[in-house]
Amino acid sequence: MTTITGLGLVLLMLMVIVGGRQGWKAFLSLILNFGFLFMAVILIAFHLPPLAVTLVTGVIILAITIFMGDDDLVTTQTAFYASLVVLVLLVLLIIPVEHWAMVQGFGEEDSDDLEGMSILIGIKFLKIAVTTTVLSTLGAIAEAAMAIAAGLAEIVQQHPQITAQALFKNGISVGEQIIGTTFNTLFFGFFGGFLALFIWFAGLHYSFGEIVNNKIFVAELIMVLVSFVGVILTVPITAFVMGRRQQRSLTK
Repeated sequence: MTTITGLGLVLLMLMVIVGGRQGWKAFLSLILNFGFLFMAVILIAFHLPPLAVTLVTGVIILAITIFMGDDDLVTTQTAFYASLVVLVLLVLLIIPVEHWAMVQGFGEEDSDDLEGMSILIGIKFLKIAVTTTVLSTLGAIAEAAMAIAAGLAEIVQQHPQITAQALFKNGISVGEQIIGTTFNTLFFGFFGGFLALFIWFAGLHYSFGEIVNNKIFVAELIMVLVSFVGVILTVPITAFVMGRRQQRSLTK
């Protein structure tokens, strides 16, 4: 048994023990998402349009993550619709940002690993950078949308006659409470994942200017900042979608 297999089994047992049926569904959704990500890599390697593959894969991953994460249809539908809107907005943001930043491809720190290998893969690295950035934001978007939608659905259950305006304000209030923790999660995930790179910078006495202009550092920082933007956009959009749903239910 490999280490990854062992850790996977431990994760499965803990998720089932703590979460029961929902924990099993969450683990299954993780496996399905990995499969679709792997399929996206294969399709891009076969020179299908990376942006089209990214959008289709992103929608599928959001659907699996959200609809397998909760049994409440109101919560899941609201979170899914809001996530789709945020996904489209982020794609419109990511494409020009990646084009202006020009941080696609590999950095000087990768030269030893790439020695003797060809990087003429027949695909523009700019498109790969856009794909990577879009897919890296999906988890943060889905998590924020589900948290806000679940909170607002609970408010609607307790106060069925609440107005759309009041529900929107409650959504913003709920969003304010989760934004801080989500930001910290993204930041420490970025810092922990690139601790070796930071040690490299310190060991080679990189100046501040060299660090902020380093291709690998900037590419990852863009992913984190875009995820921040996605979480911020998710809050009002999810609250707005839930408010519109509540408004339609009151007018029936």
